[in-house]
Amino acid sequence: MHELRCADPAHCAIFKVYAPEWAWKQAKEIHVYRLLADLGSALPVPQVLHHTPARAPGGRAVTILSLLEGRPLSEASKDLDAAQIPSFYRQMGAALATIHQIGQDAYGYVTDRILDPRPDNGTYMRHQFAKKLTEFKTLGGADRLHDAVARRIERDGTLFDNCRAAALCHNDLHEGNVLVAPGDAARVTGIIDVENAIAADPLLDLAKTDYYSLGRGEPERNALLEGYGPLPADAAERLDLYRLYHALELWDWFRSIGTHGPLDSIAADIARLACRRTDTPS
Repeated sequence: MHELRCADPAHCAIFKVYAPEWAWKQAKEIHVYRLLADLGSALPVPQVLHHTPARAPGGRAVTILSLLEGRPLSEASKDLDAAQIPSFYRQMGAALATIHQIGQDAYGYVTDRILDPRPDNGTYMRHQFAKKLTEFKTLGGADRLHDAVARRIERDGTLFDNCRAAALCHNDLHEGNVLVAPGDAARVTGIIDVENAIAADPLLDLAKTDYYSLGRGEPERNALLEGYGPLPADAAERLDLYRLYHALELWDWFRSIGTHGPLDSIAADIARLACRRTDTPS
């Protein structure tokens, strides 16, 4: 990915070239960004200015996106007072609520369509947990944690059925994928990186942003939920189950790429979340 800066800022752009094995992601990005563009100015996302698919053997797919103002919150936060961070999380919550206005007719992984669509959230989430638990065991995860997660899903999995409609979910809205205005203006200027987008329960998306706010605390969580707006009556319980899913998924990912440093901390999260009761405050 390359950044093209011109004398006229209006013509600055992101020039993205896909390796052959990742060329399939081009159709997904174009599809999802265009869905989000239909929301208008309510959500600042890059515009797809041009795209060329890979046609010849060895050819590269290319997409040109508009360049948004700002830099990632993960970088900008180092220069900000801690008291400013909740304002960004409030705007992140509002951004998620806006994205979730885009309904989907099934549950599953999004490309330019839904792959292996599942008809309801219960079926989808049980399938996802089973897949991640299998990966966890294959990757050498502790049997006691595997079994604890399985028991939690067996006990509380009916909560999944409370979601009646799927929505488009960003599924990776953490500080690295949120652009903010330079200087002291507490303003989100861009939402980027839609490569993980799925069709799912909106609360699954909200839980990921919350779980991935590593190092943050109650002020940021409260601001996130406040920005998102009204939640269903069982939100605390569902969010808790979804945090467990994201912890399990993250452990599998780090272990699969050989990154061992965070594993003990994530395993502790899995143990804590797997033992929660649904009537325990999140």
